[in-house]
Amino acid sequence: MVSRARGVRDFPPEAMRRRMVLENLLESKASAHGFNRVQTPIFETLDLFTAKSGPGVISQLYAFKDKGERDLTLRPELTAPVMRMIADELRMETKPLRLSYFGQCFRYEEFKTGRYREFFQYGVELIGATGPLAEAEVIALSMDMIDACGLENWYVKIGHVGVLKDILTGLGLSDELLEGQSEPATATAMRFLDKADWDGLSDFFSKNQISKDSLDLLIKLAELEGGKETLSSAREILSKLGIESTNALDELESCVNYVELLSPAIPELQINLCVARGLDYYTGMVFEVHVPALGGEGQVLGGGSYKLLHLFGLPDLDPSCGFGLGFDRIMLALEAQAEASGRAEVVPGELARPSLLAVVPFNVDPSSVLSMVAELRNAGQRVELELKGRKIGKAFSWADGIGADYVVIIGPKDLESGQASVKRLSDGEQFSVSLDSKSILEIL
Repeated sequence: MVSRARGVRDFPPEAMRRRMVLENLLESKASAHGFNRVQTPIFETLDLFTAKSGPGVISQLYAFKDKGERDLTLRPELTAPVMRMIADELRMETKPLRLSYFGQCFRYEEFKTGRYREFFQYGVELIGATGPLAEAEVIALSMDMIDACGLENWYVKIGHVGVLKDILTGLGLSDELLEGQSEPATATAMRFLDKADWDGLSDFFSKNQISKDSLDLLIKLAELEGGKETLSSAREILSKLGIESTNALDELESCVNYVELLSPAIPELQINLCVARGLDYYTGMVFEVHVPALGGEGQVLGGGSYKLLHLFGLPDLDPSCGFGLGFDRIMLALEAQAEASGRAEVVPGELARPSLLAVVPFNVDPSSVLSMVAELRNAGQRVELELKGRKIGKAFSWADGIGADYVVIIGPKDLESGQASVKRLSDGEQFSVSLDSKSILEIL
């Protein structure tokens, strides 16, 4: 027996309907913020992803050679393909570009709850704009999306890579790739900071002759987490570290102020200056959305300002800004939330569908009702036509089984009189109507 491959899922009609509602909801918010939908191929050349993440990423990919011996892979994420598309197709378009996207991605890894080998990602990129206002636009969109999904008890964690880089270069670490190194010293230190690996950072600082006092101050900086009041404490720590420039911190404060204006329903916002996202192409603001009910880190969205275009043949005139949203993790959180509260509706609006009318031609030529069926559908009514010539009793059972709200059975006498009865299945009430689409629509 052929079974489903490991690490992937099927989506039956009810699950697919819910997912489509969520996708459309996200896209409507993106459109309201001026973002335009794009789509890229489901497989790309392998070097697209090794250019961004290095050859070590290959072990996590569904990589293969095609019949022309070209190295390809199923895409593991969507940011790099969008950058490649900009280099190929959109380099002459007016900047900044506001792009949204949604699709399947593939990673070969052990799957667990909320993480699959085939997963779905929604994301946006604001290409060719820099600074706090551009960053605030992206954060505000993410908040509007999460809020519209109906998620509860979530929070935003925000930091700024520039603050960390100012500190680390001020302590004497190089931001350049030096001979014999696999990455700049600042990137190594930021990975330790992002993971709160203080032992690892201590050893690294010791090797680079950086004092323990500096490490202690960095730990204090990492422990700062809260609203805008934490920025004052951060300024004091930067001063003790001997960091004179506060431009990055000023930019972060401006960004938070703009977000408060763009997204009035802002939830809990935690400023944490040691959020580094673990990726060295980020250049400015970085942020994450967390849902604690998911357990673990509970992260459902992440992004920030970055420079990537140079990897794909375009100059990085400005940093860009964007985020990726874990569609499956959002759905998982919504399902858990609905189950805990006993709600039938998981995604807002999923139950708001037109009623379903079952049309049963009984002992008549089906062609006698097809024009009416077409008119009902063209008017926006959901109509399912009985196709197997069932007897009346079985026709009602069939209608109930497909979830029909109303049934109209049309026999020879109904065609002669031009009248028919429409039955509402919820309570059995019947309505006598003229046998035309307008009359039937009036009672549905």
